[in-house]
Amino acid sequence: MTAKIEEKEPKRSKKEEGLNTRGSQSYGAKDIMVLEGLDPVRKRPGMYIGSTGTDGLHHLIWEVWDNAIDEAMAGYAKHIIVELHSDGSVSVTDDGRGIPVEVHQQTKKSTLETVMTVLHAGGKFGSDSYKVSGGLHGVGVSVVNALSTDVRVEVCRDGNRYVQEYKKGVPQDKVKKIGTSTATGTKVTFSPDSEIFSTVEWNAVRIAERLRQQAYLTGVRVTFIDRRGGRIGVQGFWFEGGLTSFVKHITRDKKRLQDEIFYAHKPWQNMDVEIAFIYTDDIEARELSFVNTINTPDGGMHSTGFRSALTRSINAYARAEGYLKEKDENLISEDTREGLVNIISVKLPEPQFEGQTKARLGTPDARTAVEAVANETLKEFFEKHPGDARAIMEKVLLAAKARRAAKAAKETVLRKGALEGLTLPGKLADCSSKSAEESELFIVEGDSAGGSAKSGRDRRTQAILPLRGKILNVEKARLDRMLANQEIRSLVVAIGTAIADEFDLSKLRYHKIVLMSDADVDGAHIRTLLLTFFYRYFRKVIEGGYLYIAQPPLYRIQAGSHISYAYNDQQKETTLEEIRKTRAAKEKLKGKEKQIKEETAEEQDATSDASENQVGDMKGISIQRYKGLGEMNPQQLWETTMNPENRVLLQVTIDDAELADRLFDMLMGEEVDARKQFIQTQALAVKNLDI
Repeated sequence: MTAKIEEKEPKRSKKEEGLNTRGSQSYGAKDIMVLEGLDPVRKRPGMYIGSTGTDGLHHLIWEVWDNAIDEAMAGYAKHIIVELHSDGSVSVTDDGRGIPVEVHQQTKKSTLETVMTVLHAGGKFGSDSYKVSGGLHGVGVSVVNALSTDVRVEVCRDGNRYVQEYKKGVPQDKVKKIGTSTATGTKVTFSPDSEIFSTVEWNAVRIAERLRQQAYLTGVRVTFIDRRGGRIGVQGFWFEGGLTSFVKHITRDKKRLQDEIFYAHKPWQNMDVEIAFIYTDDIEARELSFVNTINTPDGGMHSTGFRSALTRSINAYARAEGYLKEKDENLISEDTREGLVNIISVKLPEPQFEGQTKARLGTPDARTAVEAVANETLKEFFEKHPGDARAIMEKVLLAAKARRAAKAAKETVLRKGALEGLTLPGKLADCSSKSAEESELFIVEGDSAGGSAKSGRDRRTQAILPLRGKILNVEKARLDRMLANQEIRSLVVAIGTAIADEFDLSKLRYHKIVLMSDADVDGAHIRTLLLTFFYRYFRKVIEGGYLYIAQPPLYRIQAGSHISYAYNDQQKETTLEEIRKTRAAKEKLKGKEKQIKEETAEEQDATSDASENQVGDMKGISIQRYKGLGEMNPQQLWETTMNPENRVLLQVTIDDAELADRLFDMLMGEEVDARKQFIQTQALAVKNLDI
């Protein structure tokens, strides 16, 4: 977490502000700024990569990757290598044709320099170079160049090896021929600019998962090399089976309800449509969609087309086979998607994305294509696989029944309660401030810790909600059962946003919701239950940056009258070392014998009730290991965990929704074997386990 300090500008006179005598602001040619070359990218990077945080940083890799994978989809590249170097730079290497280096007729510069320094320049705009392409806009690699301190491009083609280097988008020399080569391809190495990005720390797990996806989608061989940390980690990805194998990978820890994975791959006009899905016994759906191998996390027209076709086809089959009677209402999309794991991949010449980050597909024809292919192939699948069709019907009918029950329970708990003036839970010690921006809600484990928190808090801005025991595991419960749980209802009412389709983030009562639990096994379990609750039903609270985890200290260290706190073992050792050095300095200054005598007398008197009075070679040291928040008195809890000036809060973020979803499934779901394997493989990494 970082604190942003705002500085106020000094007040300026009207003359300085450029006001004319009539009071209107002057506006002339001098006020128009012309940004040339790649300057617009450095001026407004968020317009091109979405953000300058972790997401934007990793987006740089995918912009370079898009160019390499386009070569693979065109049939020219078969192997792509991604490397993380120890200096923070990244290399992406392909064995495609290599970027052309001859002089470009329009720019009068080499084609390589044109591609690297001119926005909207690339092989994606012509109709011959690439039939389909992920990097449609042609700004990708030039944006990476603009936002990097150093870029080096090596090209092998026509029997020669060429190189050109750049600094912050500016070429340092012309393209040079540095040797011969029998291979072909392009290698781009870049170092992100730390002045642009808030952090330059690569997430290897996140990158590996994305590369795995691409290997499934394209059939290309991918090698991921991590050279950081004094070791070399190598992962290789190459899969047969395409989307079918991808679905098997995603559902490897789930109970599948079908014997056969649905798979369809057909052309439609100038598009290529590929669909794979299977139903599981899960409650949540997991839907992935891609356009020209580019992940579209927000879906779009292709996702809409599939959902529409799936719901229509299932309703038609259910009525034809008697699963739905004439008087029964149709199933809705929510019913047909419960437990569904599906992947949609479409390839088309000129996709229309909403934004440069390509998060959502806007091409209307894609909906028509996917809907047409899905309608035709779903009917065939149900006829050829009646056993799987029956399993799907039982699943969606059960989902519809649960939806109606959950709706009734929700209306009873929320809608009716709101009309009758449902009040805040009695155990909630609310703050006096009515401003959500400055209000904080501490969700505290246990009544004892809750009592200390209530006494030690800032009553104006800090509210306390103590929880009794462990809340319901919502990963295994439907909404109706969940809302019948008193602790869950207290949480929902206190948060203020309602839940499910009644959810409204604008009604959030606190802009900091802090989970505060003990630093032991039970505390970790309670924290996981709460995180599951927020992830499944209040994900927008997490995405908005409103959810935090408190970090209470593990140790209270007293030496004489001086008290300090340590939040982990490393800090404890550092504190003890500082005490040791301080004592050594005093002994050297005042004389060893006299100093020892004075300190011993003073500290023995001050720590007479201490549980431990010697640490190693040091006497008079008291170390208290906190096993629970209830061991702290109100003043200690305020000073260490709740005071904004001293506390440490961890902000909860969702860097990769798919990985997070898998983790919650494994930790809190029905499958015991996956959880057991995780515990066994991670057991050695656990330190200071309190049982």
